[in-house]
Formats: sequence, C-alpha cells, structure tokens
Amino acid sequence: MDDSHIVVVGAGLAGLVAARHLAADGADVTVVERRDEVGGRVRTRTKDGFTLDRGFQVLLTDYPSVRRELDLDALDLRRFTPGATLCRPSRRSVLSDPLRDIESVVDSLRNPEITTSDKLRTLALRQDVSTRDEAEIFDGPDRSIRAHLRDWGFSEDYIEHFVAPFYGGITLDRSLSTSKRVFEYTFKMLSTGSTAVPAAGMQAIPEQLADSARDEGATIRLGERVESLQSDAGGAVVTTGRESIEADALVVATDPKEARRLTGVESIPTDARGCVTQYYTLPTDSGLDAGKRIMLNVADPDPNTIVPLSTVAPEYAPGGTELLNATFLGPAVQDESEDALFEKTRRTLEAWYPERYFDDLELLHTDYVSFAQFSQPPGVHDSLPDARDPNGRTYLAGDYTTWSSIHGAMRSGREAADAIRRDLPN
Repeated sequence: MDDSHIVVVGAGLAGLVAARHLAADGADVTVVERRDEVGGRVRTRTKDGFTLDRGFQVLLTDYPSVRRELDLDALDLRRFTPGATLCRPSRRSVLSDPLRDIESVVDSLRNPEITTSDKLRTLALRQDVSTRDEAEIFDGPDRSIRAHLRDWGFSEDYIEHFVAPFYGGITLDRSLSTSKRVFEYTFKMLSTGSTAVPAAGMQAIPEQLADSARDEGATIRLGERVESLQSDAGGAVVTTGRESIEADALVVATDPKEARRLTGVESIPTDARGCVTQYYTLPTDSGLDAGKRIMLNVADPDPNTIVPLSTVAPEYAPGGTELLNATFLGPAVQDESEDALFEKTRRTLEAWYPERYFDDLELLHTDYVSFAQFSQPPGVHDSLPDARDPNGRTYLAGDYTTWSSIHGAMRSGREAADAIRRDLPN
C-alpha cells in the first residue's frame, strides 16, 4: 500500500486504530474529525480541578484489542476492586470474586442478597464462558440475558438484586433484554482481567491512539466536517466544508447515524441506548465504606449505580474532596431536570447511610447522553454490516460492525485496515 492515499472520517477509537495500522503499512493517511478533539464517545473534561469522563466509562483490560492496541502501562491505570457493593435502605453488603479478591471471601459468602446455589451457579457459568472465545460466543444461539439466566436456574432475587443493576450499567438496560452474547463475553472478560480507568481520565485512551497514529505518519485534521463522499472501484472523493479530497480508499468511522447518512448502508444500527450521568463532590472522609467497588442500587433503579470514583482514582479530584458518579438509565431520564436527579441521588445515599445526612453533597456536572451504545437485542449481531458493505472503495469502521464496546470499536478499526490491505494493489 505504499503511497496510497487513504482518508479516515472520524477520530474515535475505530478511526484512530484504522489510521495507525494503515499508516504503519506505508499509506499516506489523513484523518478528518468534525470535533475539536479526538475520542468520539470516549471523552473527558476538567472542571474546577476534577476529571470528568463523559458518562461513566471503564476499560476492561483483558479485551484482546485493548491488549493489542494500547500501552496499558503508559495509561497509568487505576483499578476497581472486583465485584460490587449491593445497597438498599439501611443495608450494604459485598459480593466479590472469591478467586481474585481473597480479602472479601467471607463477606461474599455471607452476603444475604444471594443464595449459595446462585453463587455456585455463578462459578459454573464462569467455567462455561472460559472455554469459549469471542467468535464462538457471538456465533452461537442467542436470547435475552434474563431468559439465559433463567435457563441456567438462577433465582429471580439474584437476577434482580445483582445482575439487573450490574449489567444494567454495562448494557444500559436494567430490563436485561439485551443479547446474552454481550453478557457472556463481558462476564468472561470481567472474570480474567481488571476494570480500570486511566489516571488522567478515559480520553487518555484515544489520545494515546492518536499519538500512535501520528507516530506512524498519519495526519489528523480536527474541526472539519465531511459533507459528502463519492466512491467507486477506482477510489473515493471526500468533500468537507473546505475542499474535496481524493483518495484511493476511504474509511467511514463516524457515529452510526452519520455513517448511515454518508454511506447509505441501511444495516447500520441507529436505535440507541442512552443514560444520564452526574458527578458530585463530598468532603474527604465522607464515611462511604464501599472502597473501590461500584455501589449497586438493589431497591430502586434511580440511580442505577453510584461510584466512588476518587477512591478508585485519587487523581480525579483535588485534595480535600471526594468525587462520586451516579448513572440513571432509561429514556425517561433524558427529560428530567438535573436538580431532580440530584435529589434522587441524595435521598438514595441517605437511605443507604441512615447514620448521616448528605447536605454536604454538591452537584458538579450532568451529562445527558442520548446515544451511548446502539441497542443490542437478541440476534442483532447477525445482521450488522461488514466493513466492505459500502459501495466502491469505502469501508466501515465502528463498533456497529462488531458489537457495542470499546473492544468492538478498536477491533473494527483493525478489521477495516485489514480489508483495505487485501483489496488495494500492492
């Protein structure tokens, strides 16, 4: 591919991975991004000394593409303790991974929310997914997470009190109507790797990818929107607000709606799962005892989770303060005021910790995220587009060609680069 000119539209995870691999193969690569920063849906801002990711996001370190594409040591990761704290009014209990969190074995065994039979079934399920790789899981038969767990014999209490809030946070779907393939593969990754955030925030991930792409020779142009494109067997033309760019091949790595607009590929999924996340501050030594675990709301869906972020990553908050994150699910929360959501969190914390008031809880920031993932009902992965589905020399890169995850996005970028490598003359 030496001297081939390739344009990548979009500087999210998929586009940056594609750009790096294509540039490493000797192509002249130009990335065009409409925003003034890289990252797509993985972005971070700072406010008053706090590090605020757009939505609550984490990195699962055992994803194959994460290990292949990222320098994890350079990200300076801050890791969560495995498991979660199950919270309801006046009661909090720990449910952890006894194979990786020895200190919490006794607390987990005594957890009143989960029966012994459910704990044993969890270990059996872990053994089952450990024997299958990603392709086997996603090529297998499908049904909803809830139906899958019922078939395994898990109790309704286990499903409602642990899986619904925990996997509701992962799939943004507390009803557990999402594909069980997503559940199985993420369960496998959670069982073998760590859940973490970079010390500098989640945007450190795309920034590292962008630096790697530039090191290979790629050019990244920010603040420039692609208006249209044309493509045939001989190449492609990309029209921006400034100029028309001719290319031997083109990678469309935008969000799903924009990718469908540019390419006309109707199989790109655009049904969305969204969320609202809020960040709060508390004085240091607030009395929360969750450690580095996510707190699950067992009794009520609002908020679904509360996370002691600065306990996990002290760099996220300036000295003398703690940073908490809460996530609200479902389409209705998009229309609720930030003050109403804040009051729900404050009342929830006071119910969980009746020994104290939370008058010192302060709202720092709210993110209304209407499109955090594409919807993944059972069977959706069988109809997703392929990298080669657009006409001519245009290729797709985005998690919507694989499955909705950081891993899926980065994997898709590599697959788009591989397709171009095979298709373009040497």
